[in-house]
Amino acid sequence: MTGKLSIRISPEFTSFVGRGPCDPAFLPTDALILGFGDIGEPAVSMMFPGDLDGPADDHLVVLAISRAACDRLFAYRPKADGRWYLPADLRGIGRAVVAVDGDGEADDMLRAARSQELLCQTLSALTAGRMVEVAGTTSLTERDITRVAAAHQLVNERWQEKLTVGSVARRCGLSKAKLTRGFRELYQCSVAEAVSERRLQRARQLLAQSDLPISSIGYNCGYMSNASFTRAFARRFGMAPTKMRDLKAAV
Repeated sequence: MTGKLSIRISPEFTSFVGRGPCDPAFLPTDALILGFGDIGEPAVSMMFPGDLDGPADDHLVVLAISRAACDRLFAYRPKADGRWYLPADLRGIGRAVVAVDGDGEADDMLRAARSQELLCQTLSALTAGRMVEVAGTTSLTERDITRVAAAHQLVNERWQEKLTVGSVARRCGLSKAKLTRGFRELYQCSVAEAVSERRLQRARQLLAQSDLPISSIGYNCGYMSNASFTRAFARRFGMAPTKMRDLKAAV
């Protein structure tokens, strides 16, 4: 049976592309293995060496990196049984790996470069918490899950703007009801709570790393009055911002 094309990028990293089984002879020692489905499916799964002849057959891209290299390069290891929804940008990189046509040396070089990009961007997204884990049941379709994940990323990136459920829903192609339900199912919070969490985390960072007045920090983080900022901060962290700054200064 014809197997996947094996591209040994280094002794610590191999990419397998195409359909069919992966040749275990090309696996790095003590490998972490990620399977990218058929690339059209928005999910990436952790796999085991025993999956390479059977369950991995329909994965169009399989990446295998040694645990030592993963620790050294990313200071992070994905959970052994993890499965995550794949953002559209990473699916695009996966499609680019598969799209390389030909079996010459230059073609293998291009596959290797794109495989390295896919690995680095995937682990970067996992480390940053940008990917939603597939867990339990949800009432959403995979397309809507992808849109809710995009809405969550929008909140993380544009939290300084005046974001409402309606504005976020419109930007991400969802109804307000579906966005609200999606946030509850995937992130166990509301859109407003996610915005507030992002603002308060930034405020705590500024308290520790700057000498800005507390009123300015609150305003920069989206609070129109010092009183509302202090109340929200104390509810989230169990102390007023002035007390947290005093504790930091005393360390």
